[in-house]
Amino acid sequence: MANTSKGRRAGGNANAATAHEADANKAAAVRIDKWLWAARFYKTRSLARAMVDGGKVDYNGAKAKPSRIVEVGAKIRLLQGFTRKEVVVKAISDVRGPASVATTLYEETAESIARREEEQRLNQLNALLNPRPDTKPNKKERRELDALKHAQS
Repeated sequence: MANTSKGRRAGGNANAATAHEADANKAAAVRIDKWLWAARFYKTRSLARAMVDGGKVDYNGAKAKPSRIVEVGAKIRLLQGFTRKEVVVKAISDVRGPASVATTLYEETAESIARREEEQRLNQLNALLNPRPDTKPNKKERRELDALKHAQS
């Protein structure tokens, strides 16, 4: 009889251990839309989900679905505003914390940083080429500009 009670106790502990492992795996399993939100790429989870649904996020070179589980070491390409970033997942979190913590969740690739800096440099050069007046137009000049715009339409 003592054997059976020990067997039950051992079985109970084994079930408790597997339940604990399942909880740990569940905690480690984070959806890509939630991870993008926690890593502060997007301001809201619904925006992160919309970007994933819209095909703006690639997971290891393939289009991702919002329910995709993020794994450490995965490459994620995403569109943030008008810039495309490529990051490698370093840690997993489903909690949106401060920006200093969020930057520890990923590492941007060197190619992505170089591409982003080049785009920024080109945008600055392009801004220099666009004509801009020294001062704001006054009321009379605004009326003349409006008349000119409507005459062309």
